[in-house]
Amino acid sequence: MPNIVVIGAGVSGLTSAYLLSKQKDNVITVVAKHMPGDYDIEYASPWAGANVLPMATEKNSSWERRTWPEIKRLAVEVPEAGIHLQKSRVYRREKDLEQLRKGGYSFDGLFQEDPWYRQLFDDFRELPAAELPPGMASGCEFGSACINVMLYMPWLVGRCRANGVAFCRGNLKHVSEAASLSHTGARADVVVNATGLMASRLGGVMDSSVVPVRGQVVVVRNESPYMVTKSGTDDDDGDVCYVMTRAAGGGTVLGGTYQKGQWESQPDANTAMRIMRRAVETVPELAGGRGVEGLDIIRHGVGLRPYREGGVRIEKEKVGETWVVHNYGHAGWGYQGSYGCAEDVVRLVDEVLG
Repeated sequence: MPNIVVIGAGVSGLTSAYLLSKQKDNVITVVAKHMPGDYDIEYASPWAGANVLPMATEKNSSWERRTWPEIKRLAVEVPEAGIHLQKSRVYRREKDLEQLRKGGYSFDGLFQEDPWYRQLFDDFRELPAAELPPGMASGCEFGSACINVMLYMPWLVGRCRANGVAFCRGNLKHVSEAASLSHTGARADVVVNATGLMASRLGGVMDSSVVPVRGQVVVVRNESPYMVTKSGTDDDDGDVCYVMTRAAGGGTVLGGTYQKGQWESQPDANTAMRIMRRAVETVPELAGGRGVEGLDIIRHGVGLRPYREGGVRIEKEKVGETWVVHNYGHAGWGYQGSYGCAEDVVRLVDEVLG
């Protein structure tokens, strides 16, 4: 029976473990420093929105294309997973058009004027001028989904446990240590490295191309009639604007920032005020037309997206005597690409096991 150890209990590690556990012969242990229920700056998944907002270019869209049908299915058929369907609007500002057309934008395919994902969502439509806020050159709308990560992460753990996956805490210094951490006591045949940002510090990996992209958010009790994001702001270069309401009372996430190379874990008060101001300007209904004072704040938060120069790393590698399958570097699209990436992990693990 194949013995597999997964390092990391974020959405990438848990989804990899879940799909691997569907092969009934596999014996799987998840080893992680942080588990669902924890909040730590090293642990990105609890801070995520999270929604489905395609960010890849068409060339790299396979992971998101393969994940969307499963996220949609869960939203419709599995209410306990904590996902609901919600309309999403993407606005392209007049001020950003020149930069968007040049390419090399932070969010790659999201703000393209003729996006590949128009084929992904069956209700995709371009917004007529009458439906655009002032200053917007164009925009689109489609039916998407928003995940209450506080429900979804424990649900994933439950699915794994139902399939016999064991969980244990561990703070590894080197990736090869994981091979001796199977709950069976036997040596693992393969290790899955889903350590996210910590791939930059894990011995045997030490990937210097992995850097944090700091995201600050405000979570409020107010609900938005739709999700929204726009292509830029008039504030700091690292500021972005998005609004999404999580399923099942998870609150509405107002964002945000996209600050590459920043490790600061504490919220900044001035940044929070800008986030809230932009949110109520973009979606006035959010606060009943009362502006920032109409927002009912639950908490402020900061998470670090695990960005990787050159894109996500999904490949197999032999480190010493240990076969390792890597799955890290997802930046801000870990949830919306999770099933596609985990399918590739399963394929690579099968290749290793022969």
